This record gives sequence, C-alpha cells and structure tokens, in this order.
Amino acid sequence: MTTPGRARPVLELGGTHVTAALADPDTATVLRRVRQPVRARGTAEHVLGALVRCAGELDAPAGQVWGVAVPGPFDHEKGIARFAGVGKFDDLYGIDVRAVLLDAVWPRPGEAVFLNDAHAFLLGEWRAGAARGQHRCVGITLGTGVGSAFMVAGRVQHEGRGVPPQGRIDLVEAGGKPLEESVSRRAILARYTGADASPDLDRDLDLSLDLDLDVSEVADRARAGERRARRVLDEAFTTLGAVLAPHLRDFEASVLVVGGAMAASWDLLRPALRAGLRDTPVTLRPAGLGEDAALVGAAAHAAAVP
Repeated sequence: MTTPGRARPVLELGGTHVTAALADPDTATVLRRVRQPVRARGTAEHVLGALVRCAGELDAPAGQVWGVAVPGPFDHEKGIARFAGVGKFDDLYGIDVRAVLLDAVWPRPGEAVFLNDAHAFLLGEWRAGAARGQHRCVGITLGTGVGSAFMVAGRVQHEGRGVPPQGRIDLVEAGGKPLEESVSRRAILARYTGADASPDLDRDLDLSLDLDLDVSEVADRARAGERRARRVLDEAFTTLGAVLAPHLRDFEASVLVVGGAMAASWDLLRPALRAGLRDTPVTLRPAGLGEDAALVGAAAHAAAVP
C-alpha cells in the first residue's frame, strides 16, 4: 500500500474512542479512517490495545512518521502519559506510549510525534477550517473536559499576554473551583441529575432512568422545552464565556472556534457562550472541519518533521 500524495498516518485518542486515519494536511482531507471505542477509565492494556489495533488496521506503509493527538496532561515531547486526577486514562500514568506504538504497531512506524489534541484541532481549523486566514485565534474543545489552544500565525502559544497557565484554560478557576467542575461532560450531567446536590434544581423530578444520559440528550430535552435542561446548559456555557472573556481580550483574538462533541449543540451553546463573553470583540464559530480537524492538524504536525 502507498500513501496517496502527502497523506500522513495519524492517531487521535479521545475520551470515548480512538481514531486512526490517513490525512492530507495540504488538502485537509481524510482518505481512510478506522475507529474503535475506548473506555477513558479502562486499564492501560485496554487503552493501549485500542490504539495499537486501530493503527494496525489502518495498514499504513512501514517507516512513516505518525502524528498522534492526545489530551493532557501528557509529555508530548517524550510521548509519556502523565494523566493523574483528571478522570480519564489514569492507568496510563508513566507509560512510554511512543515506545509502545513503535514496538507494537505493524507495519512498523518510523517515528511517532505527539501533540495536544486541542492544539491539533486548532491547527487543522487554521489550515482549512473556521480559523483559516486568522492571525490570532483561539480554539476550545468541549467533551469529557475543556481543551484549549491559543495560536498566532499558525503557532501555538504557551505563554504571553492573555494566554492562561501552560496555555490551558482548564487550569483557570470559575467561582473558586477548577473550570471543569462547571464545564465538562461529568459536570453538566452531575448538575442535571442532581448528583452535585445543588439546592436550586428541581428535586421532585424522577431522574432514576437518566443514569445513561449524555450531554446530547440533555440538549435534546432543552430543545423540547425542558427548563431544567436549558438552565443547566445555559449556566455551564455562560460560565465558560465569562472565564474566557479576559483571556480573549488580552490575547486580541479575532475568532474563537469551538469543537468537540458539545459543539454539535451549537444552537444552544452559542447564545449562552456569547452572553458570558458579553462585549468581548471576538467572532464565534463552530468547527468547520468537525471531527477531521484534529486529524488534519496531527498530519500537519507529522509533515513538519524533517
């Protein structure tokens, strides 16, 4: 098998799935895709097994440089997992994921280079999506947690005016608590089901059947007119906007691109996010490339390796 054009083999590790693909960073197209479910709280054997199987099923040519998009905390330079206390992939802590991929994937990769999944997302959107042509832009991904990237002329910024610590908006507090205690899949579901023991939510609703709910279903209930669902989502995304606002102003971002699973509820997300941002002069856009953005970004990262 040959790799068409400048297509690169890539992997993306998400909170619910692993994706392997051949992606062309020049045309922003995904030529082939293999996807498998993964449990974020699964064992190291489970998670690494899913990565290796996905990569092997892609059947990329031997000796290729793979781009690998993974969430933090992770030592992306060395390829070593540092997940701890973030509710996902804790069993991978300290494992050299790069070494595992180079040893276990067949046909054998020549190298594996890692980058943060939110950085990969914004890089893809900057090359061919909703941030294309923007000099200063910010991207956030909303799913199991909140990922972020601050970019100037296609280069991710880790420090500077407006950039949060380590470039991570999830390290900023909201109401004296970590942001992800207000804005994340687990936070929204806990708020909706009453698991956070919030006194202002209706306690007389029967939520006994809601144990398998996801945020998309809460969004469906909000669209159907359920006030509780709408209130929970409005509170979460307004909080997100309020936390982002000073950083976007100081960074002088022209556009904020929103991706991740929750971006599918853009009709509900955008008004609340804008309300939290208040008069911050930034354009709001949903991801233009959708789930392909991080794959294209990872391919561009791999293509930059000499």
